Amino acid sequence: MQNIVILAGNIGQTPETRTTQGGTKITHFTLATSRPRYSEGKVLRDENGYRVQDTEWHRITCFNGLGKTVQEHCEAGMKVMVRGRIHYTKWTDSTGVDRYGCEIIAETVDFLTRKKEDDDPQFIDNDDRGY
Repeated sequence: MQNIVILAGNIGQTPETRTTQGGTKITHFTLATSRPRYSEGKVLRDENGYRVQDTEWHRITCFNGLGKTVQEHCEAGMKVMVRGRIHYTKWTDSTGVDRYGCEIIAETVDFLTRKKEDDDPQFIDNDDRGY
């Protein structure tokens, strides 16, 4: 049995880190992945000829050293690849209603873009070869 997830997408917001009472550092961020929308076996296009995309948002959780690296080097808009596992949670809220959540527990995060060295807010896309 295996629980393996690989996602590549754009970070939605600057990662946030908190520390538990036990001293464990937990870093959270959201990751957007997109895929083309299909209809009758064909990719849908808008009025300008661009592919229509469906975007999904994933909650990513990193622990300790990996979380520290993500917190120090990642910002909203950067492209990353996350490898990890799906984790489901269930809890009862203050009104007694059962709530459910899903997150990806990251084991590795690979940076697919990096910030320019001159503090320019633009990112360098390692996959953009101009053709």
